[in-house]
Amino acid sequence: MGAGLQAFLALFPIALGGALLVGFRVPAKKAMPAAYLAAVAVAFGAWQMEPSRIAAASIQGLFLTFDLLFIIFGAILLLHTLERSGGVSAIRRSFHGVSDDRRVQVVIVAWLFGSFIEGSAGFGTPAAVAAPLLVALGFPAAGAVMLGMMVQSTAVTFGAVGTPVLVGVQGGLGGEAFMADLAGAGLSMRDYLEAVTAKAVLLHATAGVLMPTWMVIMLTRFFGEKKSWTEGLSILPFTLVGGLAFTVPYVLLGTFLGPEFPSLLGAPIGLAIVVTFARRGWLIPSDTWDFPARDRWDDEWVSGLEEELADVPESGVSSVMAWAPYGILGLLLVLTRLPNLPIGGWLKVPDIQWANILGSGITATTTPLYLPGFVLLVVVGITALLHRMSGSALKEAVQSSSKVLLGAGFVLIFTVPMVRVYINSEVNGAGFLAMPLAMAEWVAGNVGQVWPFFAPLTGALGAFIAGSNTVRNLMFSAFQYGVAERLAMSTVMIVALQAVGAAAGNMIAIHNVVAASATVGLLGKEGATLRKTILPTVYYLLVVGILGLIAIHVLGVVDPVG
Repeated sequence: MGAGLQAFLALFPIALGGALLVGFRVPAKKAMPAAYLAAVAVAFGAWQMEPSRIAAASIQGLFLTFDLLFIIFGAILLLHTLERSGGVSAIRRSFHGVSDDRRVQVVIVAWLFGSFIEGSAGFGTPAAVAAPLLVALGFPAAGAVMLGMMVQSTAVTFGAVGTPVLVGVQGGLGGEAFMADLAGAGLSMRDYLEAVTAKAVLLHATAGVLMPTWMVIMLTRFFGEKKSWTEGLSILPFTLVGGLAFTVPYVLLGTFLGPEFPSLLGAPIGLAIVVTFARRGWLIPSDTWDFPARDRWDDEWVSGLEEELADVPESGVSSVMAWAPYGILGLLLVLTRLPNLPIGGWLKVPDIQWANILGSGITATTTPLYLPGFVLLVVVGITALLHRMSGSALKEAVQSSSKVLLGAGFVLIFTVPMVRVYINSEVNGAGFLAMPLAMAEWVAGNVGQVWPFFAPLTGALGAFIAGSNTVRNLMFSAFQYGVAERLAMSTVMIVALQAVGAAAGNMIAIHNVVAASATVGLLGKEGATLRKTILPTVYYLLVVGILGLIAIHVLGVVDPVG
């Protein structure tokens, strides 16, 4: 079978899922089972994977589904807890002292607070946390999901305290041949990762500085009364400050300190700057932009959660106490994920593992106490104490959150196993490359010197499938390194382009949009979100791809390994 046909067959299940979701507006609960079955058919029929290996990959996917559902449940429960404790009304009230302008709230809550959560926890957590928080502030559910997906861009490569680089790139490249190349150049693995980081932060910052602007114009265009792009552009000076306030420290931190800190510390620095600007009214137009009256909202905007939260009565909870759970959440996520602290290691000890599933060599594992979902549950308990909630109110929050979880669970038990079938297809009877690599190899073989433009696209395709920058980097870093060597290009730059593209692809990752939709009760409308977030994704990849071409062919960026 030729490389072109292999690439086509590998692409077919993804294209089917995308066509059903975006083109035919089929809900994910129907589209993703169809995509999963197509992936199984291709894996068995064309790749000749053993049925036991397909089953094992699917079981591994179910372990990961548990991890995702745990995060989703924790995020939903925190919102419902704050709703019943009076925290939601106090959070809404707190913004009266900052800004009632929804465009300003986007920059503060979605862009900067969401990026901080990404830097702390990663793995889809920012959308699961930021989306319901935006609904609590009065945003329509569909708008909140869209913004929650868009935040998963610039911060992602250095999310979870640098995991996509420290685990993804390092794990993907750590073979004997690569280590020999490093030794020959007198470099350590840390040296190489820091070189990749230095390139990636510049690429991200160039594209990412406009992401707050994109968020605002997307909001005013799709969720404003006038459906206007210009209403978003009218606050351009402020959104540019929002972009620079994050990306400037982001670049400096990545260049001088390494991959752990760009998102983790860059976002709170930016948050402090932007809140100061907002409080003083600097660069904010005199007109205050808001959504149309609630009774004029389109049906596809709402989930019912908006009405539920709108009816929350005022309470005696102070603004400080209302925001305290999110502050505690950020602090605990940082403390549990910093590599030089022992807390993360302690939480990883309860390790539930199924090794060599069905004799396939595939292993599935989960560390439930280390997941952000557990941290969210701890924060829920702290919130109940701080806000002096009754046991019955907390019980109601748990019950309502559990109901929301069921719909997401059904979709994800097909979506994530499909991803794992793809990833585990490297062992097959046909002697083919793994399905994602087959697609990438065909592209690489047909584009030649234009590869720097397509390197981020490859990363984005992988993220669209898997929704994880770390997994994409694990899978594609060695491939990207090999292509760069064959084309006599800087391996550092090509690997950085891969990592940045994989981050941008998170804006259209299927299981991330399902997870975000679940937190606000909007399941079934995933295609509508994807049709919107594809726009900033294309923008991001075009900018980064062009920068890659300039770096390689104009600036002549050289490789430290050589």
